[in-house]
Amino acid sequence: MRETLIDSMKHHNSAAETRRHLFYETSHSPALADLVGYEKARDIVDFCFIANPYYPTREMLEDMQNSLPNLIKSYPSSNPILSQNNLAAVLHVDPERLIIGNGATELIALMDMTLIDRIGIPIPTFGEYIEKMKDMRNAELYSLDPGQRYKLHLDDYLAWAQARKLACLLVINPGNPTGQFIPFEEMVEFLQQARDLELVIVDESFIDFAGDPVPSLLPIADQFTNLLIVRSMSKHCGVPGLRLGYCYSANLYILNRLRRFVPTWNLNTLAQYFLSLLLDSDDVYHQCRKRLIGDVSCLYEALLTIPGLDVYPTGANFVLFKIKNGMTATELQTRLLVENEMYVRDCSNKLGMDMSHIRVASQGREKDARLVEALRSIFL
Repeated sequence: MRETLIDSMKHHNSAAETRRHLFYETSHSPALADLVGYEKARDIVDFCFIANPYYPTREMLEDMQNSLPNLIKSYPSSNPILSQNNLAAVLHVDPERLIIGNGATELIALMDMTLIDRIGIPIPTFGEYIEKMKDMRNAELYSLDPGQRYKLHLDDYLAWAQARKLACLLVINPGNPTGQFIPFEEMVEFLQQARDLELVIVDESFIDFAGDPVPSLLPIADQFTNLLIVRSMSKHCGVPGLRLGYCYSANLYILNRLRRFVPTWNLNTLAQYFLSLLLDSDDVYHQCRKRLIGDVSCLYEALLTIPGLDVYPTGANFVLFKIKNGMTATELQTRLLVENEMYVRDCSNKLGMDMSHIRVASQGREKDARLVEALRSIFL
């Protein structure tokens, strides 16, 4: 009989135990396969990594699977406009103003290398924006107040930046890891007040889960020449393994500076093929997106019923909560993994965040309900 994860972890020399060091070697979380191996990872519900569980559809996956033998024997296209056209068709934007990257992280690294000297960054945040700086000392950190659930007040943030004579600012909306959503109208007002800045980067990787219609800045991006929108497709399209992300701007000077350093063939053939499937599946995508919004709402409401948790409102496809009974996030993460075969995000290594926050990404109502019951058994 195959050894269970619990038996493995209880053993003194278990793989999970000996690999605990992986948590301290990155600002991200280790992949489940790194922790427990590919075979055992299949038995664990992954609430840590954030990806739409309903998309791609089964039909799309079967299509890609059938095409795989040919795709892996073929070179990717060296002409980026072809994939840009496919993506622009579902975003309803100008394809010439898109850059598609090997994940948003590739584009973030290029931005830090080519566009940014000093930048204001609210923390806690997605660590790549800090870690990929040419010199991390050029990241001016704006610490958000834990007493206000790390809420970003745009007026105060802009005043802080102006006092420091910063020319570049970052806003992640909805926030990561908080899930805080800043309404569309507030973002527009902020951009109007920030026109004197050289660059405003707005990361909208989770915006598709913030409402219906999607409250993205893409439809008005052409009104702000200092605006650069960044989005990861891992989250809303559910394809983190394909490594897809993009940026969009009305400022061709900014885009051309980035394009100089985008490698030829930076997208693999499977990723390019996936992009070609987007238009025909767009209606289904939005059905999946709205279904997940409903799931997150149910998860949020259920978590609110558990004593000992301070649950943060969210506009993303995940929920952040703070443990109030003295247990650390690391302890809760380990307990859920060992006792319940569930993997959640310990946010202790997020710069600016304390040791008591856990982030959970919705994995559908059935799995979410199992997580809630596991947490209820621990905290009641």
